[in-house]
Amino acid sequence: MLLKLVIIALLLFIVFNLFRAGFIMLRNDPDQKQMSRYLGRRVLYSVLVLLLIMLAMVLGWITPNPRPF
Repeated sequence: MLLKLVIIALLLFIVFNLFRAGFIMLRNDPDQKQMSRYLGRRVLYSVLVLLLIMLAMVLGWITPNPRPF
């Protein structure tokens, strides 16, 4: 259960970074942080979520759904 909560929190953080980069892009203020910082964090956490899911499947912490047929 804890693993699922961590994955959900990381996914919400990914969406937060996406919207943060969007707001920076729309404002176009040269004094703010660069948009690429937030997009880079988004990519980093996306890779982290994928690796965490694959590791959890290999270790047997989570199981995929069985085939529907």
